[in-house]
Amino acid sequence: MTARPSSRSVRFLASALAAGVLMVTAACSDDGGDSDGGSAAAEVAASPLAAKSPTASPTTSQAGRLTAAGARAALLTEADLEDDWAQVGDKEAASWRENMLVGEVDVAEFLTAKADAADCRQLLDTLYSDDLLGKPSGAGALRGFEQGDSRLLQQVAAYDKVALDESLAWLETLPAECDQFTATDDTGDERTVQVTKTSVPNVGDARQGLHVTVQGTAADTPATLTLDVAVVRVGTDAITVTAGGLDGGEDDSVERAVEQGTQRLKDVQAGRTPAADPGEID
Repeated sequence: MTARPSSRSVRFLASALAAGVLMVTAACSDDGGDSDGGSAAAEVAASPLAAKSPTASPTTSQAGRLTAAGARAALLTEADLEDDWAQVGDKEAASWRENMLVGEVDVAEFLTAKADAADCRQLLDTLYSDDLLGKPSGAGALRGFEQGDSRLLQQVAAYDKVALDESLAWLETLPAECDQFTATDDTGDERTVQVTKTSVPNVGDARQGLHVTVQGTAADTPATLTLDVAVVRVGTDAITVTAGGLDGGEDDSVERAVEQGTQRLKDVQAGRTPAADPGEID
């Protein structure tokens, strides 16, 4: 297993069912053996539906590097997602936090104790804080969507290639190391966390998928948080999509978001403006 930075100490925050759930960033197995393989960058901004144009745009790439304008252009739109997903304000999406992800991991449950427990807590911490892949090394942006009580969060960012591959390798280990464990909040309430791998569409250069459930209570009511997470690397850039909530997972929406989001990022990397109509994507 590839080493990860140590987890920061996190104290439990009171969970509220009415507050909804955070769709965070991130990840864990590839879809069929292609193992080649953050928090969003400070600038978080929405972009309107991109105009259809096959011509290169100087704002989308700079000497092959993802720019802030390019990261925004690569973000999904409501048209990309179908169903009834509605885009939310950028500040709202950036502040989403799901308190059911916060808790102390029971070290005694693990065969290798502290090592595996640290990885499982790292998973919860990074899902909570939107930096599943670590801090971007370059430009980044995020966008959020709501549908009923479910949320979907997409992140696009540039990363150091070695660090990005290490993050993907780490994510691949989690279904085995963190298949089921207990997290305890600061009131003593226990939550059962289960992590399984999911398939991700065969797009990009490398990919990982995770299905995470957290069973516990919210507002003193039994509740289960379900998150579907997918990460796709395209060169040294990556997209992270996390969706779900207390009403269940959103695997179909994550799959479509990955397909459309990867194509948008590839268009940006090639200096093209992504199509406004996803039906026109090659």
